[in-house]
Amino acid sequence: MKVNSQILAHIPILLVISDLFLEGVYGLDKVESKRFLSKGNQLLNAGQLADALTQYHAAIDADSSNYQAFYMRATVYLAMSKARAALPDLNEVMKLQPTFVKARLQRGNLLMKMGRFNEAQTDYEAVLSVADNAEATKKVEEIRPLRRNVNHATALLKQGQFHQAVDLLNQVIEPCPWNADFRELRATAFEHLGELRRAINDLKPTTILRLDNTQAYLRMSVLWYKLGDVAQSLEEIRECLKLDPDQKECYGHYKKVKKLVKTMEKGKKFMAENNFVDAIKRYETVLEKESAIIPLTVEVKLKICECHMKLGKDFFAALDACYKAVRALPPKDPRAALCYIYIAYVHERHGKYQRAVDDLQKAMQVDDNYPGLQEKLKKAKKMLKQSQKKDYYKILGVARNAKKQEIIKAYRKLARQWHPDNFKDEKEKKSAEKKFIEIASAKEVLSDPEKRKQFDAGVDPLDPEAQQGGGHGHHHGNPFGGGGFSFHYGGGGGHDFHGEF
Repeated sequence: MKVNSQILAHIPILLVISDLFLEGVYGLDKVESKRFLSKGNQLLNAGQLADALTQYHAAIDADSSNYQAFYMRATVYLAMSKARAALPDLNEVMKLQPTFVKARLQRGNLLMKMGRFNEAQTDYEAVLSVADNAEATKKVEEIRPLRRNVNHATALLKQGQFHQAVDLLNQVIEPCPWNADFRELRATAFEHLGELRRAINDLKPTTILRLDNTQAYLRMSVLWYKLGDVAQSLEEIRECLKLDPDQKECYGHYKKVKKLVKTMEKGKKFMAENNFVDAIKRYETVLEKESAIIPLTVEVKLKICECHMKLGKDFFAALDACYKAVRALPPKDPRAALCYIYIAYVHERHGKYQRAVDDLQKAMQVDDNYPGLQEKLKKAKKMLKQSQKKDYYKILGVARNAKKQEIIKAYRKLARQWHPDNFKDEKEKKSAEKKFIEIASAKEVLSDPEKRKQFDAGVDPLDPEAQQGGGHGHHHGNPFGGGGFSFHYGGGGGHDFHGEF
């Protein structure tokens, strides 16, 4: 009992000592926090945002009541475009220091960019209750018309007045770029207007602005699908399933797109291996699976056309595929230019030079600024002129993509047939001699790679006048030039379909 009473007598003294110790530690924490804050400010002034952020973290860990550290960390977050992280820090500043006008104004501006008008207005009015502030006054005046524009745009969307809705939402999104709802509304309007790329551009930021936004990824995937870019569609739907593997809509769309992409890839693989028969089968399977998406069907039909051309067996099948691609497009669709270029190529490969020129002129009527088109038309006209004089391919009866052994074989057969010794009548003998010389000339040009290049570019290497005209072409295989063609889907730039033979 005596020992216990002695201990109880010393408790007040122990408590005083404990308080003094804790105050000392707390004081040291404050000093340490200020040191971290100062270092962070130095790094921020030097533009070293990540390093400054580390110092502000340390300052807050040392002293969670250091409102200046919270404020500076929020400033860095905003500089790094991390608005979602900045807002909690500004909220904490307001709890710790409600009279910090600069922080309240900054939070009001942040809420304004997020389109949270009521909260932003509350902050601006709190600033104005302390003192006059031109920026806060201006922002309060802006909020009412912005609210009105959002309500009006929503009503216009329901009424189907999409152009007017876009105009109003443009005015809203400019000062409120971090609001997912406003962007989704405008994306809906763009989608109804057929401006699918612009709809995608609005939906993309919403995947950051709204956490786990599976619907945005689904919508973007569907829009890319409508644009004919099935590979990009597959990429977007995979992002949806990463967020939620059990999302039924995403999984259903994923299965559909994956099958189509797999079939397309097999077709391209077969083409790369020069297995054009199997490539055609795969592309025809794509058309069976999906015939409603115009950009995709046009691309696939042109691929089928290309395969038939490279097979070199069925001129009419190649033309049929190309013409089907043109017919799939709406009238005056700019994508028809590429289709006519393909058709011109098919005609040229089979010696239909006037038709090739006509086709390229149709392409010019669709889009006279199509890359490389004027040069291709110029070459086609040159080849037409050349064919009216002499066509070595026609003389030997071979296709323009004939291999050297085919050319030699055709030459030997014709040379035996038209050798002058086979004819006894003088008139027939002279005619045969002339024919025999033409056959020999054709063999000389087409069996020599350099001469053949010149001829394919529209210059007869055996014609002195043509040689003086200059120009040695280097585009054997594609008489209209090297380089791919860009096929633009939907509105405004983006995906390119390269169709080079």
